Amino acid sequence: MLDLAPITRHLRAKAGSHLLVAAIHHLKVFEELSKEPLSIEELQQRLHLKERPAMVLFPALCAMNLLDYGAEGKLQLTETGKYLTSASPVNLIGYAGLEKEDTGVIQMTEWLRNDGPAAGNKGLSYVKDEDAPSPMDDPDAARFFTMALAGRAKYLSPVVAGKISKHKGVLLDVAAGTGYYSYEWLVANPSSRAIVFDRPEVLKVAAELLNEFCSNKLEEGNLLKERVTFLPGDMLQDELPAADILLAASLFHDWPTETCEKLAIKFAHALKPGGEFWVHDAFLNDRLDGPLAITDYSAMLFLATKGRAYSRKEYRSWFSQAGLIPQMENISTLMDYGLISAVKPG
Repeated sequence: MLDLAPITRHLRAKAGSHLLVAAIHHLKVFEELSKEPLSIEELQQRLHLKERPAMVLFPALCAMNLLDYGAEGKLQLTETGKYLTSASPVNLIGYAGLEKEDTGVIQMTEWLRNDGPAAGNKGLSYVKDEDAPSPMDDPDAARFFTMALAGRAKYLSPVVAGKISKHKGVLLDVAAGTGYYSYEWLVANPSSRAIVFDRPEVLKVAAELLNEFCSNKLEEGNLLKERVTFLPGDMLQDELPAADILLAASLFHDWPTETCEKLAIKFAHALKPGGEFWVHDAFLNDRLDGPLAITDYSAMLFLATKGRAYSRKEYRSWFSQAGLIPQMENISTLMDYGLISAVKPG
């Protein structure tokens, strides 16, 4: 199956470019490291950055081969990165400065400094605060965003469904969006059922897409529809139904670390003993130094959500904290995504 990653990589590269110019001209990352190597915590403190923007910025600069980790694990300039410092008589600071007043660079700088927009009501996010209404309860916003992601989900879902365990029982697809992952999994698991869990307005779109998905399947399509339950709710607040398999596809990257930890515990609680927890997402290297395609994606997520890209190591720590047994297999899908899983002790 053709991998469409080149398309998404080009779309996401703009955010990485803005990140680089912000680092050079507004945050002065390279000037700071030209003085001495620094640990992540030390550099974060000197730049006055919170955890999330630091973990978007530093891995990206490493992925660009402008920073790397020295023998003591401290961040340092690479030979290439030195050409972005005033200490180098020949440098590209001025060349990068051609873009320093670009509106995208200015926005990225503001969000890095404030871990989001300086004004709390500024900007657009498709995820909710724990104590505020969800933007996805607006019918127009829910339809626009769900349909915008439909092409990606439709393309990836057959691959994902083919690599998740075959299992009799119930699949719980949390924040399911289009529902495509559930529909394809049900095709591969004809004796199982799926619960598609999301906001009510999103589920209206998902139901339409299920009808379309089943339209060419005749009797098989009607039987598949009977095995799907659309369950409206708020995963941050509502109790989740029990499941044999729980799927979180492109979910955790919308949320800050503390919310991810809480969600992992909640999802683990919903699993039956012996149940499996599957995550489909784009993962940073465990060393937090790339890959470039994922750090660009993380920069894009940073401007649109409350989260960022995370490493498999970070996910597995959440699994363990939630009482699950992380499985160490890393399964690639397409478009720079992959699968990891954990099992609830039986």
